[in-house]
Amino acid sequence: MLHTKNMSHKAIALISGGLDSLLAAKVMLEQGIHVEGINFFTGFCVEGHTHAIRKQDKAKPKRNNALWVAEQLGIKLHIVDIVDEYKDVVINPKHGYGANLNPCLDCKIFMVQKAHEWIKQHGFDFIITGEVLGQRPMSQRKQTMPIVAHESGAESLLLRPLCAQNLPETTPEKEGWVQRDQLFKFSGRSRKPQIALAKQYGFEDYAQPSGGCCFLTDENYSVKLQDLWSNRGEKKYDLDDIMLLKVGRHIRPEQSFKLIISREEGETRFLSGYKNIFQSIKTVSHSGPLALIDGPNLTPEQIQLACAITARFSKGKDADQVTLNYSVAKGEAKEIAVKALAAHEIPESWYLL
Repeated sequence: MLHTKNMSHKAIALISGGLDSLLAAKVMLEQGIHVEGINFFTGFCVEGHTHAIRKQDKAKPKRNNALWVAEQLGIKLHIVDIVDEYKDVVINPKHGYGANLNPCLDCKIFMVQKAHEWIKQHGFDFIITGEVLGQRPMSQRKQTMPIVAHESGAESLLLRPLCAQNLPETTPEKEGWVQRDQLFKFSGRSRKPQIALAKQYGFEDYAQPSGGCCFLTDENYSVKLQDLWSNRGEKKYDLDDIMLLKVGRHIRPEQSFKLIISREEGETRFLSGYKNIFQSIKTVSHSGPLALIDGPNLTPEQIQLACAITARFSKGKDADQVTLNYSVAKGEAKEIAVKALAAHEIPESWYLL
């Protein structure tokens, strides 16, 4: 049920789906603010992609947590596609990358900037985030929080309810739209204060933190993205690229081509949707994976090698011969018989983490 009590002022809350954004929005609702959520789709989100594709994924329940948070709060959620606009943030971050290819500070600035544009267009008064001082090494430090507010253009219209008492007063506080003494002064990496507040509000089921909700913070993913850029000779990507980096084993036998090999039935079905774009290999004589070939037309020797690698991950890995179906994208298919490579014949250097 939507909250309607004393809603003279309106705020947009950045909803990631995590506990912090859930609590930040709830704190404002408790003060009678009309809150709506906004979730920015970059293409690099963890949940809702591999969670949905892989049966063996450990995420339970498998859900879009941003939508779930909005449902728990009884607020409207605006999902905004920023895939194309976000590319410059990933490729040319003004403030650099974190431990991997995560442009966390630039990302936060960009999203608050987009939220600021949104409130001006829709007649809302201020912006809420679930940031906690000292929780993230790049974007949530005392030195960087003012940078986010300033470079996004939001300035004092950006309110962080969970740590507001550690920060200078914002316009919503100065104007009396919200009561500062009912905001919080959380700081540091400990989740105990948030967990206690969640219990106070009656929230028992919420997303557990596991290093963030963005693939760019993941070392394995960043290695694959850097490999894609290096072998294409330019830092460019499209949505299909970043989706495929989330799925399967990625093996690069040569600079000119890479294999994306499914690891289970769900990934096989997902990769099948790309067979009209990529060359592909599928085992015929034995049950096994589907492999996409990312690269130009292969030589006969390269095709044999790709088939032998794919066969390694089939039930025929110890057989004298495995038959596979090699298909050219939107073209004819042919059967190829090979002996699967042994484990030691696939160097570790071919595997992208």
